[in-house]
Amino acid sequence: MNASSGAESRAVAARVLDAVLHRGRSLKPELAAALPTLKDPRDRALVEAICFAVLRRPARYEAALKDWMPRPLGKRDSDLRALLYVGFAQLDLALPAHAALAATVDAARTIGRSHQAGMVNALLRRAQRDGFPTIDAHAHWPAWLRARVRRDWPADELAILEASATAPPLWLRVNRGQGGREAYRARLGEAGIAASVDEALPDALRLDEPIAIAALPGFADGAVSVQDGAAQLVADALSPPSGARVLDACAAPGGKTAHLLERDPSLRLTALDVDAARLDTVRSGLARLRLGAQARLLAADASDLAAWWDGTPFDAVLLDAPCSATGIVRRQPDVLMHRRESDIAVMVALQARLLDALWRTVATGGVLVYATCSILKEENEDQARAFLARTPDARVEALDASYGRDREVGRQRLPGELGYDGFFYSRLRKVLS
Repeated sequence: MNASSGAESRAVAARVLDAVLHRGRSLKPELAAALPTLKDPRDRALVEAICFAVLRRPARYEAALKDWMPRPLGKRDSDLRALLYVGFAQLDLALPAHAALAATVDAARTIGRSHQAGMVNALLRRAQRDGFPTIDAHAHWPAWLRARVRRDWPADELAILEASATAPPLWLRVNRGQGGREAYRARLGEAGIAASVDEALPDALRLDEPIAIAALPGFADGAVSVQDGAAQLVADALSPPSGARVLDACAAPGGKTAHLLERDPSLRLTALDVDAARLDTVRSGLARLRLGAQARLLAADASDLAAWWDGTPFDAVLLDAPCSATGIVRRQPDVLMHRRESDIAVMVALQARLLDALWRTVATGGVLVYATCSILKEENEDQARAFLARTPDARVEALDASYGRDREVGRQRLPGELGYDGFFYSRLRKVLS
């Protein structure tokens, strides 16, 4: 990594953060657009690490600028503010300070801030020398959302906030169709990559040290995918019989569709999503995994049955419902910036509408798994209880402790438990009413 690439990578990180912090953009698409502009995979990995480090704890950097600058930066200085955060984050990431600070000062010139390079240098050196102000580490959580976490999980609030600010392990899902987990673990070992297993996850390997996805042996050929352990449990919760007619109702980006087909290519699976563009991601993922011909992909609103359903019932339906994403803040830290209190009622109403509509597509004796990556009870156990109360032919089926805490109508995993994301699961059986 030469000096110019070091400055350019910091400038790219600043541009991404400026878009997310100051222009309301989402982190994932901004990174997807920015990373390919960097040729060196080490630069791409660094940009990603810096952006996540900033967005997981932005309040401490904001407090530093407030304390150390005689005049606050204006709206026109948003790119400069983002670059300063880039420099601060490198100190938290324990990168070699001299090179990191020098590259960040050079990046000030790259983004057209040559006249302020001295100020950038002075502020970064002060952070290196004095450390950051002591503040509430989770002050960037919206007050309304933190209050809901406290209400729902009073004994777990601080653990949830801390886990949500911590980098997660890298969970892999080994493609059964291309060999078993132990065979792939051996391939990783040959490449010098250490991996551990979780007995509750038959297809999973856990990597505690970060690694570029492209460096995973066989990734491009479909040998392995990245999927959190909590998400991998969904296939077990659904457990459709061999050859079953299956619906993945909100399928994009396609990880759960792919997992089900990896486990049983004989499934007659329909992958549905309201966003046609996001179905392209499902399609490309299935192609990489050599499963391209195994699923029927449809773009439609799952709740509008007249638009897509042919009237033939499904043996198993997966509703991984749109939600607040409060269980995956550590993977999508910009959720805290974009989510509004009014969103929750909208989400709850949408989830109920999807449940009621999709229940009509389930065959008698079949199952529907309702899942979310939320930790809010109104989206999870309250939603499941309300559905059961108004649906006489629905019965909840017990899931074991590997799915998390027993909530009577399902199981709740909180962020960081066993290294998993926050997730809710409810398995519902249709019976004769």
